[in-house]
Amino acid sequence: MAFTTPKGRTQTSLADINITPFVDVVLVLLIIFMLTAPILESGIEVKLPQTHTVKVVSEEKVVVTIDKGETIYVGNDPINIHRLGQTVLERMKGATDSPVFIRCDERVSFGAFAKVVDALKEANLRNINVVTEPLETKRGS
Repeated sequence: MAFTTPKGRTQTSLADINITPFVDVVLVLLIIFMLTAPILESGIEVKLPQTHTVKVVSEEKVVVTIDKGETIYVGNDPINIHRLGQTVLERMKGATDSPVFIRCDERVSFGAFAKVVDALKEANLRNINVVTEPLETKRGS
């Protein structure tokens, strides 16, 4: 397509758009999202036991997690059992009457669970709760 300028010259218009920079930016963004997505979704994988009575807690509380390898976490941070009570107290700012929630994989031995509860009780924490999932009921049977 050609057009005439006010000075009488004939010029052609730029009919092609260079999309190479656009493709480069899109590929860089794709790589960034591919690298960050697994990091954002990473968490502690725990298969909780199922029970009939489940209480929904909406407030953020201190959560102690025991995964299937019997690694202990406070929040998302791995912790040694000997520092468990002190770390939980620090997170609770010394409030020993605040609830502590224990998420424990159902494949963990009772001995490991009992040691965690004992470490929390030694730190003078008495409001200890166990996190479970609701029991699924089969319909149509």
